[in-house]
Amino acid sequence: MARKILISDDEPDVVKILGMRLKANGYQVIAAHDGATTIQLANQEKPDLIILDIKMPDKDGYTVFKELKRDVETSSIPVLFFSALPPDQTENKTTALGADGFISKSADPDEALTKIKEILN
Repeated sequence: MARKILISDDEPDVVKILGMRLKANGYQVIAAHDGATTIQLANQEKPDLIILDIKMPDKDGYTVFKELKRDVETSSIPVLFFSALPPDQTENKTTALGADGFISKSADPDEALTKIKEILN
């Protein structure tokens, strides 16, 4: 059975491109474009991993992360932050929060896949 990944990003093109890449590598992909939908889908779908953007319109990724970790239903789901913000600032903050990883949107796609595989194994 394919591992299920929830991509949460307010940029449809980013979701589409990353989603296609993940599907091509055998993953099942679910998409959310805002924080509230991310939390709802995490509870409904119980994904194996959440790839979470930081800058989103209704709730930023940090807020979504904290809400997911407070909920017993979603607290054990690994979260990989995915952002275009400067990595030197955001990587430290996401690590301090307890995220399972950080990947820059400008990173090589193979680097993102390697990180995803590391987290899921």
